[in-house]
Amino acid sequence: MKFTRRILMAGALFLMAGTAACAQASGPVDATGRALEPLTVTTATGAHEFLVEIADTEELRQRGLMYRDPLPDDRGMLFQFPQSTEQSFWMRNTPSSLDIIYIDPRGRIVSIAKQVTPMSDTPIPSYGAANGVLEVRAGRADEIGAKPGDMVTHPFFRP
Repeated sequence: MKFTRRILMAGALFLMAGTAACAQASGPVDATGRALEPLTVTTATGAHEFLVEIADTEELRQRGLMYRDPLPDDRGMLFQFPQSTEQSFWMRNTPSSLDIIYIDPRGRIVSIAKQVTPMSDTPIPSYGAANGVLEVRAGRADEIGAKPGDMVTHPFFRP
């Protein structure tokens, strides 16, 4: 009987430890419960790390950051498009200003729209072919020194 109790206790401890390890491994998640992914923007001032939500379906791309609180400095949303083409975004139902960074398939920044007007339906073009778009808190692009030609590293891009 003591042996059985010890085995049960050991099994319970093992399961609890495994559950705790899984909870730690999962890390921060987005509003839909998906894990945030690391992304790096490399500029003349160094490598700048972000954790990004991924908008890789039409539904997620349409909703974007609508109805959301302002982003923390180290967060963003990466929109992934299957084709590299001229992109255009707007700020409909987005209550806080953002910087919108358009990125080509190799991870090079094509253009940056800085401190775009919240709640606006005015199109904000990429001025070049892009298949990735990174949205960050307004002013963040200037803070890290981001410019067209700088590099964005994430598994979505193929240098």
